[in-house]
Amino acid sequence: MAHPPALGGGPSPRPGGAAGPPGRGPGLPETERPGQVWTADPAEVLTALGELLDLAQRRGVEVQTVPRSVIDAEARSGAHQGVLAIVAPIQPIDLLELLALPLAGREPPFFLALDGVEDPHNLGALARSAEAAGCHGLIVPRHRSAPLSAVAVKTSAGALEHLPVAEVPNLARAVEQLRDSGVWCIGLDGTAEDSLFDLQLADEPVCIVVGSEGTGLHRLVRDSCDVLVRIPMSGQVESLNASVAGALALFEVRRRRHSPPPP
Repeated sequence: MAHPPALGGGPSPRPGGAAGPPGRGPGLPETERPGQVWTADPAEVLTALGELLDLAQRRGVEVQTVPRSVIDAEARSGAHQGVLAIVAPIQPIDLLELLALPLAGREPPFFLALDGVEDPHNLGALARSAEAAGCHGLIVPRHRSAPLSAVAVKTSAGALEHLPVAEVPNLARAVEQLRDSGVWCIGLDGTAEDSLFDLQLADEPVCIVVGSEGTGLHRLVRDSCDVLVRIPMSGQVESLNASVAGALALFEVRRRRHSPPPP
């Protein structure tokens, strides 16, 4: 493997809330086919979510009216807005399948790997940032990771319906496999000497590796990365939330890939 990029100068159905994120109209995921949509009293939800119910019917999805107490009991979130979609679970793929997926356009591969992110809200938020930044896939370990639950899906604002997710038995080995495939693995570490903002990433296949809230990257994962970088901090706090740090790194890759090359 060459040296890192230069520093200096990418079975059973699960209930899930079907309402769209704030500021956007409601929608059904295009990459999954909900088996049913449950609603509370149609008169109560028709004005706010009529578009969603019309979309479900146009797609041939059965719509059932049930007592609100049933939705309250089955929903994984209290903010279900009176509508619940019953969908098949998200099925992760393996790393080789992810690496074999065809990429749109000519942009180099761009992945996000999570090491020990066990909060489903953080996982969902990171998936949302990854999809928005143009990531080609999310990599999570089979253990020590939040599940791809309704909470994670809702927090992702639908991103997990579009972002391929690879599940791996051992993240450190997966990082080594990515490196062997020509992908530079960049670990976020608050103690690193090099700054994220000095790393040249624009033309490289890259995987950003984000650790857990409490302990950061595990030692074997740290040792497997090509390079470790920190996010410069100027205030009194010593660290950022994992989802915020990950979002900064993802959009730094996106910014550099959209920036013109230096003269």
